[in-house]
Amino acid sequence: MTRREFVTLLGGVVAWPLAARAQQATMPVIGFLNPGSLDMRRDWVTAFHQGLAEAGYIEGKNLGIEYRWAESRNDRLPALAADLVQRRVAVIAAVDGTAAAVAAKAATPTIPIVFLVGADPVELGFVESLGRPGGNMTGVNSLAVGTVAKRLQLMHELMPTAVEIAFLRNPTNPNFSALETRELQGAAVVLGLRLLILNASSASEIEEAFVNIVAQRVGAFLLGTDPVFIGGRDLLVTLANRYKIPVIYPFREDVVAGGLMSYGSNNRDAFRRVGDYAGRILSGKQPADLPVEQATKIEMALNLKTAKALGITFPISLLGRADEVIE
Repeated sequence: MTRREFVTLLGGVVAWPLAARAQQATMPVIGFLNPGSLDMRRDWVTAFHQGLAEAGYIEGKNLGIEYRWAESRNDRLPALAADLVQRRVAVIAAVDGTAAAVAAKAATPTIPIVFLVGADPVELGFVESLGRPGGNMTGVNSLAVGTVAKRLQLMHELMPTAVEIAFLRNPTNPNFSALETRELQGAAVVLGLRLLILNASSASEIEEAFVNIVAQRVGAFLLGTDPVFIGGRDLLVTLANRYKIPVIYPFREDVVAGGLMSYGSNNRDAFRRVGDYAGRILSGKQPADLPVEQATKIEMALNLKTAKALGITFPISLLGRADEVIE
């Protein structure tokens, strides 16, 4: 090889990463903010990518994504949101909980934010109205608060002799927990039930909650819709089945993991819709003009194997309404 050929080759090697970096710099970048971890959400993140693809964006091809996971530590969210703002991302997808949306809102009044929350975003102060959000925020309401009363009703239908039902919530997510608790208390009055309200935001506190439930001989258990309990899914299911406590969960994934029953929105569909909205904003849409979408896929799942282990028989009325029955 001649010296000229070597210099030409060397120049090409040096130029390629520079060109690649220049191309990457021209790509729009989305900030993905989540209060949990990737381990329990891989399928949902895939759905988020699907929504982006439907809007014409593929990570690594014409889009970059900066992922920020709080690892079930809501106190980390403000710093993670501020970091995304500092990196000047084009859109922040604050998904999987009110706490992420609160942190994103506090971090920037200008960068578009697409949220996935479980309560009314108008009541939370995120948007002016569902049809015309105004400001820099829009997204999807999974209707977690809107379905919590139904979960209580379903548990009462399964366990009609249980006059006291435990409710586990996360105290580090106070904005959402207060709304879910208020809705549940109203439903309990109508059904003539007593609620034992317990708090947990860590594995040790979840274990303490179960000890409390057993000690007080509570007849059934309703799990709050909080991201910290997604991360603690395996522990929750294990403890419920060990102590033989009937629990109704918010997601079908809880039942697939061995939980007794669930009723709630399809989070995979919700993540896909967040991805689609983020893509639309990248293409020029304004969040103020994109109506907040409400979950349309609400599903009930039952686990017959778990029911048998707990000595429970699902009534025909529940079996007939279930969207999925795991045997």
